[in-house]
Amino acid sequence: MTDPENLPYRPCVGVMLVNADGMAFVGKRIDNKEGDWWQMPQGGIDKGEDIREAALRELGEETGLMERHVTIIAQTREELFYDLPDELIGKLWKGKYRGQRQNWFLARLTGTDADIRLDAHQPPEFCDWKWVVPDELPNLIVPFKKRVYRTVLDEFRDMI
Repeated sequence: MTDPENLPYRPCVGVMLVNADGMAFVGKRIDNKEGDWWQMPQGGIDKGEDIREAALRELGEETGLMERHVTIIAQTREELFYDLPDELIGKLWKGKYRGQRQNWFLARLTGTDADIRLDAHQPPEFCDWKWVVPDELPNLIVPFKKRVYRTVLDEFRDMI
């Protein structure tokens, strides 16, 4: 068993995408067979990649939305961390990380729902998507990410 204390956190970005009505985007991961969990777009930062560019790339890969479809409104003041549960350490990300350190961005959709294409990147990460009331976000994500989602929501709430 890998000792998580000896593993680093994976550099990552996340995007809280909201529409003109103040609803938040969530996608249902294709690879999550354990439950009915939904999440906001997120993913790893490539070596040497600017975090804002990483956020836009991840958003594009997961939703098909390009920079012309969104406006970045804010970024979290600090990185947010979460640890993987014991049963996932050593299994995800080739066993190289104990969890993630994330920079989150708030973005507003300036395009339309028709611009959202889950199949824009192969293989797709989401099999379905919906708009939800932002306060529901912590209830939809896997339990080990709930604290991060609450923090993102609290920090961005007044700008939604």
